Amino acid sequence: MRFGLASYEFRNNDISFNLSQIEKAIKEAKEKDVQLLCFGETFLQGFESLKWKYEDDKQVAVSLDSDEIYYIKELSRKYEIDLFVGYVELEPADEKLYSSYVLIEGGKVKYNYRRISKNWKEYEKTDEHYCEGDEVEDIAYRGIKLSTGLCGDLWIFPERFKTDSILIWPVFVDFSLEEWKTEMLDYAQQANLISKNVLMVNSICKDEICVSHGGAFYLKNGEIMDKTKFDNEQVLVVEI
Repeated sequence: MRFGLASYEFRNNDISFNLSQIEKAIKEAKEKDVQLLCFGETFLQGFESLKWKYEDDKQVAVSLDSDEIYYIKELSRKYEIDLFVGYVELEPADEKLYSSYVLIEGGKVKYNYRRISKNWKEYEKTDEHYCEGDEVEDIAYRGIKLSTGLCGDLWIFPERFKTDSILIWPVFVDFSLEEWKTEMLDYAQQANLISKNVLMVNSICKDEICVSHGGAFYLKNGEIMDKTKFDNEQVLVVEI
């Protein structure tokens, strides 16, 4: 299986641009014969897209039956590639918001993961509309087993994610280049507590409110096997 990790730029509150970035990354991935292309946490809207006021934020979030998710499904069909995309999810029936990660296989929603740790939000400001999921499970995907957890999930609840499957770890972190020198090793060691094969992907952001250098990493047995250059839009290909 050929996985792609898309360390690409998003812009906060610019879904149109971010959708164009998804298609741009897909085109690169197709040239590299990638079968499953993975993006970072909340890539669709941007990690700093929320104001922590529900009436405003429900306009930013999207549901699984939204036009935006439909468009991503159409990209999957058009380019014949599977996608894992981070987004802020609206559950309209319950008026709840989640930090979610959707797997689209063959143009259809295969699996929708909801982050279980609360650190995606400013929880001292938020109310009952801002929620976490509770399910952690392996995903049967094209004859192999996958699992996923969003960013802080694997730091706060490592015991819940321990698995022999391939783990996709979308994050958003804004470490400086100097901090990354040590943080890379810490993340590799943390990943090793959970799975022997971990694919970690972080997005690039150039907004004033959050500057991220991005980065995609293949972590195996606690070692960094391969990675992208920081501040460089690239799909890292990992074959497992």
